[in-house]
Parts: sequence; C-alpha cells; structure tokens
Amino acid sequence: MKSDLDIAQAATMQPIWEIAEKAGVNRDELELSGDYKAKVKLDILDRLKDRPKGKYILITAITPTPLGEGKTVSTIGLTQGFGKIGKNVITCIRQPSMGPVFGIKGGAAGGGYSQVIPMEDFNLHLTGDIHAITAAHNLIAAFLDTSILKGNPHNLDPLNVNWRRVMDVSDRALRDIVIGLGGRANGYPRQTGFDITVASEIMAILALTSGLKDMRERIGRIVVGFNRDGKPVTTEDLKVAGSATVLMMDAIKPTLMQTLEGQPAFVHAGPFANIAHGNSSIIADQIALRLTDYVTTEAGFGADMGAEKFFDIKCRTSGLVPDAVGLVATVRALKHHSGKYKVVAGKPLPKELTENNPGDVEEGGANLAKHIENVNKFGVPTVVIINRFGTDTDDEVEAVRRIADDAGAESIAVSDVHADGGEGGREVAEAFVAACDKPSNFKFLYDVKKPLKEKIETVATKIYGAADVSYTPLANRQIKQFEASGFGNLPLCMAKTHLSLSHDPKLVGRPEGFTLPIREVRASVGAGFIYPLCGQMSTMPGLPTIPAGTNIDIDLETGKVVGLF
Repeated sequence: MKSDLDIAQAATMQPIWEIAEKAGVNRDELELSGDYKAKVKLDILDRLKDRPKGKYILITAITPTPLGEGKTVSTIGLTQGFGKIGKNVITCIRQPSMGPVFGIKGGAAGGGYSQVIPMEDFNLHLTGDIHAITAAHNLIAAFLDTSILKGNPHNLDPLNVNWRRVMDVSDRALRDIVIGLGGRANGYPRQTGFDITVASEIMAILALTSGLKDMRERIGRIVVGFNRDGKPVTTEDLKVAGSATVLMMDAIKPTLMQTLEGQPAFVHAGPFANIAHGNSSIIADQIALRLTDYVTTEAGFGADMGAEKFFDIKCRTSGLVPDAVGLVATVRALKHHSGKYKVVAGKPLPKELTENNPGDVEEGGANLAKHIENVNKFGVPTVVIINRFGTDTDDEVEAVRRIADDAGAESIAVSDVHADGGEGGREVAEAFVAACDKPSNFKFLYDVKKPLKEKIETVATKIYGAADVSYTPLANRQIKQFEASGFGNLPLCMAKTHLSLSHDPKLVGRPEGFTLPIREVRASVGAGFIYPLCGQMSTMPGLPTIPAGTNIDIDLETGKVVGLF
C-alpha cells in the first residue's frame, strides 16, 4: 500500500472556495490562504444563528497502545462514509503539534484513504495558529519577568509564579531551567521551564472561547502567579492581556480544509488530551452544526481522557450535547491489554500479536468494557467502531463484538476506512444514523460546585477505577490556595498518562484497587478549569532516539515534502 503522504499528494484537490460553497460558507466569509485552505470569519455565526443544529457525534477510543488505534482515521473515515450514503457532513478536528510530528507519532491528518488534505500543510504550520499562541504566551512571560525586575509593583512572589514559557518542539532539555542569569540587566534569576505550546492555557482558551470579546476576557483572567500575601496576579494586572489578544486575532478563526473525498473539514485548536483537555474548538463546532446535518469531531486519546473532558469541560462551556459517541477499538490494543505483549512506538509489532488469538482479545476485553461503562455514565448512545487491520481474523473481530455487546454498547460496526476510504465506512455511518435517532439522556459526571478534592475523587474512582487518591503536601497547599481564591467551582482537567486507565502506563487492561497520586495542581482560570497532575506527568515531551524528523526532507527537484507520515 502507498504511504499516507503518497496517497495525499496523489489526490486531486478541489479549490477551497468550492468546498466552502458546498458547505454553505459564503465567499465573503473566507480569508484564503492559498488555493486549498482558508480561514472562516466569525461573522458567519451571526448569519447562521437562527438555523437548527445538526447531529453532534464524538469519536473517542479505548486505552491505546503507544502506536495509537486510528481515532483520527476513524473520524475522517466516518465523515467520508456519511458522504457515501448521501448525508451532508462536516468534520471538526484538532491541529497537530509539530512536537510529535517530528518526534514519535508523526503526522495526525488521518491515514491511508481517510485523510484531511493537503496533508503537509495540516501537519506543518497550517495557518500559523500555534505560532500565534506561542508568541502570545511568551509575551505574557516577558511582561511578568520585567514586572518582577522593575520594582515588582504587584509584589509577585518569585517562588509562586506558575506561568512558564512554551514552544512547539519536543525538547526535554527545557523542562527545568534557570532564567535571568548574567547580572541584573538580564532579569531576576529564578527557576522555571518550558511546556509544549499545545499545553498552553492560551491554546485551551482558543479551543473553549465563544468569540473575540470572550477570548479577551479569558486572557485577562489568566493567573500568572501569586503575590506574597497569597493573592492571585493576573495578566490584566500586568497590562498585557490586550496585547496577547491582539496576537490571537487571526488564530480565533477556524481553518477550512477538505477530506480526500471532498467533505469539508474545520481544523482549529490543538490541545493535548493527556496534559490539556484534548478537543478542537467550540467555535468550529458551532459553525459546523448550523451548516450541515451531521458533525463529527474527536477527543484525544482514550475515553478516560479526551472524552471525559469533552463532556465535563467542553459541553459545560458550549452548552452543546452530543447525540452519539463512537468508541474506537482494535484487536491489537485488546491483545495488548491482556498484559502478554509489549508494544513500543517506533518498533515493529511483536509477531505473535498479529497471529490469530481470540482468547487474548477476550482477556484484554475488560479495557473496552470499562470504556463503554464510562461513556454510558454520561447517558449518550455508544457505537463501538472496530478499526480493522489486515492481520485481524474474523474470530478476533467477533470476540470484540461479543465484549462490546455484553458491556452495553448501542451497536457495533466494523471500519475499513484506512484501506477503502468512505466505502469502508458505510457500515459505521449507517450505525451512527441509527444511534443519533435514539434518545440521549446526557448528564455531567459531577456537580461543578463540589469541593475540588471531591471532584478529583469522583473522576478517579468512577472513571479510572481507583480505590483511593493521595495528595502531596504541595498539591494540598495548592488546592487550599485555589479554593481560597475563588477557583474551587471550576471543572477538572486531569493530566495523566494516556496509556492506562490509571496513572501508571504499565497498568494495562482494567486496573483496580490502586491509589491515584496527585503530585501537583495547577489553575487555568482563563480557560476555566483546574488541572491536577497525576503521578509523573511531563508537560514537555522529549524526542526519541531516532525522531520521525530524521526522515523528513524536501525533494529538491519537485519541491515536495518527503518522509512525512
């Protein structure tokens, strides 16, 4: 089979204004960025405000292997499948971080014959939104350190500053650094560090905002640290909120692209799901839902991560309620969750993992069953999508069906979209047409007004399956300070590994009886959530021994990108 990049570069793309016309976007609502992508002006929301909303579908997954289980492929393939059965559809997905693109994961535009194109643009810069976030975030950091140096008028405690710097590269050497060395002219020396840009609170704000006025207010509420009296200091106090918002004026507009089969795709925002809330923007969803009959979107990693945050953060903020949820499962991931196999990113799968063994699928099935239970807690119909690989046998696929049916899935459908595009997504699309007509009794997991520890323990026990929660002295102090500052009524954005339902990536399957450790708690007041860090959770990834970027280059004869996957 051709590589993802070869397939994408061989596609015949439609000019983006034709995609926009098909979607119902007027020509004067576009800001072109070349022939195949365009920003969409927010004025469109005023024009569409009285239109009824289409059906809202979330795609999530079981706990993945380090290779991922094809959630984006399934989202794009479902979108193309809707096209094959004559339904109007738009997909809304995140922009990938270039850290993983050049690191372990590679590109994130889907794969095979279910992709968003141009694939190179999607993965590399796109329309510059992540760079705008980097600039706005680091502008705030520069104002903060200048304020401390120039008389410290807000009495900021240098030991209680929580605003780090960001960049969109995986660079472990920047996780913990000392700044301000070299004398007074270079600033006040203090320990700090870098996060990856997609973990920035400004990225979260972009994904959760409803418009320019709301974004300005949210950026103004960002808490950069606390003064020596324990009171919060904000970007508004530093008088930098306006400047940071100005840098985001173009980034707030969603980017319109297309699938390989010509369906419209909004690409907007890109927060990680293990260290942020992992969902594309509310603005893109709001526009899409008023333009079409079905909207597909995805939440990062497993349902314990991006989907829980979609429900408890994104749905609270937007007021939108999903009509159905797709839960992507693979034979290889369920075998992995039997605990008998070791899957390592960048290395070939163990040979025995690709051999027929429905018994091992059954042994690892507890992970799928737990995710179905978790989604059902929110009262939304669940469709299990079996993303089929070429080595999967009929017996193994039937084992997944039995597990899903016994666990209470609304329906189960097999997806072959990687190999067959929309044709391979017909069965899945038909399953969602039926699921979206079922009654939905959506509810949140917790009352947001409950104390922070009670909310943490609710997520830990009900979603992860923990028996208890422990807190470091630092986490206890932070929780006390946040509640005293009036931040206790915010929802949670739990930061933990995506490779286990627990905090420990080695605990595969359905771990039980463990204690969830809360190492640190941070406040993203502008975004509107509190995020506890569970166990050893890094907010700045590192590169592997052989980064994916070693294969990426330019063909100097054609000018085309090569080696991107």
